[in-house]
Amino acid sequence: MANELRGEIDVVLDGCPYTACLTLGALAELESAFGSETLIGVIERFQSGQVKADDIIIIIAAGLRAGGHDVSEQEVANMQVEGGVQGYVDIVAQLLKATFHFNDAS
Repeated sequence: MANELRGEIDVVLDGCPYTACLTLGALAELESAFGSETLIGVIERFQSGQVKADDIIIIIAAGLRAGGHDVSEQEVANMQVEGGVQGYVDIVAQLLKATFHFNDAS
């Protein structure tokens, strides 16, 4: 079960439950993968709405690895999630919200 205080989320991929989170190490991994010199650059990439399918795979894989699961990006690319593409986008949104404590506008 995910610990929200640690920025963890529960996800189900291929019908199996996983815990995912974006630790500092995972965020550094994303900086490197996206060729960004800063964490702000990574955040701006997603706020721009210019997210590719490869980006989603990289983020989910980094989150799963930080959650203690030994998975590759290729394995994540082959996993299925309920809701199709929107399900993957929702996982990324949940990870970012849990990591940066973004608040929903009310």
